[in-house]
Amino acid sequence: MELVVDFRRCNNPPPAPVNILGTDVDVVESYKYLCVHLNNNLDWTHNTDALVKKGNSRLFLLRRLRSFGVQGPLLRTFYDSVVGSAIFYGIVCWSSSITDRDRKRMDRLVRRASSVLGCPLDSVEVVGNGRMMAKLSSMLNNASPPPLQDTLTALGSSFSERLLHPRCVKERYRRSFLPAAVRLHNKHNTR
Repeated sequence: MELVVDFRRCNNPPPAPVNILGTDVDVVESYKYLCVHLNNNLDWTHNTDALVKKGNSRLFLLRRLRSFGVQGPLLRTFYDSVVGSAIFYGIVCWSSSITDRDRKRMDRLVRRASSVLGCPLDSVEVVGNGRMMAKLSSMLNNASPPPLQDTLTALGSSFSERLLHPRCVKERYRRSFLPAAVRLHNKHNTR
């Protein structure tokens, strides 16, 4: 299968299909890779649909446990390990670039889980920012793969612990992991 991502503005014909050993490769609009749904627009709508669907089915299990009299820490442990892990899977990748509509759908799911548990839960934005900061800190403190380590070293400021913002021409890059994580890092270090 081949996923073609094409942001050209002109109406050029689609590229010729890839041919391997005399067989054309099927072109798809979306692809599931490591349980993350990617589409040819590089937006996260397919992924959000899948996460909401999976979260709702697991939320049903949480409600069933509560109806059987399970309460307190055991119910919260079930939420963290079964429901929350499904809802927030891959959040470092998609949290900074999902649409407001998709973020509201995810937050609605978290609020429903919160009402079942009877305690407040962090929103998608809070969880995403926390995990993004943890990932960036891990990358800064450990030896990252060479190309990424070179990029992070180049972003380091010689005057403070802040990181320089990477140059972003396109909005989709501005909302990707590295620029979003740098913004969070600098916001956290100015306090």
